[in-house]
Amino acid sequence: MPSTTVYNMAGEAVDQLELSEQVFGVTPNMAVLHQVVTAQLVNRRQGNASTKTRSEVSGGNKKPYRQKGTGNARQGSTRAPQFRHGGTVFGPKPHKYHHDVPKKMRRLAIRSALSDKVANDTLIVVKEISLEVPRTKDMLAILEKLPASSGKRVLMMLPRRDENVILSTRNIPLAKVQHVSSINVVELLKHDYLIMPLNTVRWIEMVFGEGMSSEEAYLRLVDEESEAVSESAEQSDEESEAVSESAEQSDSEA
Repeated sequence: MPSTTVYNMAGEAVDQLELSEQVFGVTPNMAVLHQVVTAQLVNRRQGNASTKTRSEVSGGNKKPYRQKGTGNARQGSTRAPQFRHGGTVFGPKPHKYHHDVPKKMRRLAIRSALSDKVANDTLIVVKEISLEVPRTKDMLAILEKLPASSGKRVLMMLPRRDENVILSTRNIPLAKVQHVSSINVVELLKHDYLIMPLNTVRWIEMVFGEGMSSEEAYLRLVDEESEAVSESAEQSDEESEAVSESAEQSDSEA
């Protein structure tokens, strides 16, 4: 089973995380990766290029000169392709470049890219990524402390939108912030390092490993976070009760 180190924002290793074999431990399928990347890049094309044929350009209704006796080749319109301001022959016309890829292939390509990141030690898992105020200097300090080589492209995937992190990263040329629901193969392959909080890893394992939808995974994360908060609150209450009981016992003994 693949595993990786969990860091805090200070760059210190705090835990060891076991990753899902179905998501982060598959053998990369290069053929599927190539097909999905090609389809994604093709689907970005708008296909708006357009030219006018000789029937669409304005003018040219009158025969430029008589048929015979001028010594020139016979012409019926000045909007023929050989004339200036004439129509274009076999020019581009608006059309769709859409290339559809099955859902299973897209998910296999994402699992292949994630597994490649783990195999090459370019997946960096952080306990959490948060900033109190948007400040580029603070984000640069966090990136410098994490085990990512300088001068490399870094992609941070967040489980939910964080304006402070987004504003702190947008002026860093080699860093990009992206929501985990918009994960795609092109961005994973284009960036050298992938930084993810624990909740992002959990979301990816639920969606690409357990087959949940993005909405179901998000609701599950919310429930798990609320349960963790309630458990921590209960523990703090028990600790406070224990402290108060020990204080009462010490007072009674005194």
